[in-house]
Amino acid sequence: MTVKTIAITMGDPAGIGPEICLKAAQFLSERLQRESLRLLIVGNPEILSRTGTALDLPVPTVTSLDALEDASVTAILPVPAAAAVQTGCIGAEGGRQAYEAVRIAVELALAGRISAIVTAPLNKEAMHLAGYHYAGHTELLTELTGSSGGVMMLAHDAFRVTHVTTHCALEDVPRRATADRIGRVIELTHEALVSLGIKRPRIAVAALNPHAGEGGAFGRHDIDITTPVIESWRARGHDVEGPVAGDTVFVKLRAGQYDAVVAMYHDQGHIPVKLLGFQVDPKTGQWVGLSGVNITLGLPIIRTSVDHGTAFDIAGKGIAHASSLVEAIDYAVKLAR
Repeated sequence: MTVKTIAITMGDPAGIGPEICLKAAQFLSERLQRESLRLLIVGNPEILSRTGTALDLPVPTVTSLDALEDASVTAILPVPAAAAVQTGCIGAEGGRQAYEAVRIAVELALAGRISAIVTAPLNKEAMHLAGYHYAGHTELLTELTGSSGGVMMLAHDAFRVTHVTTHCALEDVPRRATADRIGRVIELTHEALVSLGIKRPRIAVAALNPHAGEGGAFGRHDIDITTPVIESWRARGHDVEGPVAGDTVFVKLRAGQYDAVVAMYHDQGHIPVKLLGFQVDPKTGQWVGLSGVNITLGLPIIRTSVDHGTAFDIAGKGIAHASSLVEAIDYAVKLAR
């Protein structure tokens, strides 16, 4: 049986990336052998070793590009350090290493040497300090793969949301939410759902304006731009519904009436997924669990990610949860198969 290699980019080494990578590898160790899978952590070996020693976590062996196909079930592919990194602090070196990990993993994926990439969180400010001015992972991956029009999907179990726009000002959303872009997001959403084994996907498109514009009283974008796109998809026999008012569409998704929702802007799609995926202890008000996956659609490679940030405030304390990373790995394996 062919071994599928899933690369995990460690993210910003000053954040919780090193910790959750090691915790996820430990949690999945038995499954990896049983299902002929290999995890390749692309990151700084010294920081991973230091993290493992401090938190009593197993540290994978270090491999090289030449020995990649013969690596252990979990292994580390080094990203060289150019300077010291201080845990819990934003810095250019952390941003540089995070970028380099993604660049290396993309090259391996494009060459067919790995089956998918799973990314731990990076910090945009740190990456900008290092001279890499991207709005986030999606934009970085789009450029590195020579793609155009990448689409973000967030998933928590069967709760899936794709986005027409993401990292832009709210005032710019109507201009960017063109008919072509909406159609492209519907297309990639449909393809992703089919890849996940859903033969006839049911997709809802969220309205941009309250009450889907209320017949034009609250704007005409939903009527003039979105509705014709949906009608064209329905005319071709696809199960696409909308525009559905944003204050009800996610309730219907949670009820199982749809397989995915196309959201118009960042917070419209992110808030419901994170509300479901972040578990909070009502007694302390502290987060006790994080789950949810970020999937980039429209790339020539498979990429999934955690749905949370670098959490510098808890980095190195041993209390970070790896559940989102484990879920992201699981999605990557499903898509790779």
